[in-house]
Amino acid sequence: MAEVFGKRKNRSGDKMLKTKDILDEKDKRLRKISKEVTFPMDQKDLDNIQLMEEYLYNSQIEELAEKYDLRPGMGMAAIQIGVDKRYIVIVHEVEDGFDSYVVINPKMVSHSEEMIYVESGEGCLSVNRECEGIVPRYARCTIEGYDTEGNKIKIRAREELAIAFQHEIDHLNGILFVDKIDPKNPYKNMDEYRAI
Repeated sequence: MAEVFGKRKNRSGDKMLKTKDILDEKDKRLRKISKEVTFPMDQKDLDNIQLMEEYLYNSQIEELAEKYDLRPGMGMAAIQIGVDKRYIVIVHEVEDGFDSYVVINPKMVSHSEEMIYVESGEGCLSVNRECEGIVPRYARCTIEGYDTEGNKIKIRAREELAIAFQHEIDHLNGILFVDKIDPKNPYKNMDEYRAI
């Protein structure tokens, strides 16, 4: 199972995304508001989605992450590889493997009142430094968007997965998780939210 993505050929040849291909927070492109995707999708975007999915999958398997020198991550927005289009990929580890989500033009259409935060701190493939503080997120949310064929999809997410969707949709709007940490009081109102 570990080499499912690592050995798979994609249309762009043997190309594989590496950590160095992901834009760093200092890159101004990460502040762009990404454009809506039109259907049918370009082959280049479909190839990008496959590369993003491969990276996220491989990065969460320890031996592959080491072999290919990948920084572990569970989500990626197209803008993180320099493409200002509204699509995201999330590869979420579950009990018996991984669930993969590809959402084109995603929107959060509803959310819980309950707020949570990642106790160990939120991370991002574009932020290559330690960041002290909490990022308040909705505990549950519903996302609507499209699959790569242009069919409407709806995803109900909770806890870690809900955080991942909110984090990636923020990227499409030029927002990084560090923007949500209060610089004067990084743990502000912490007792009002639930840690996960």
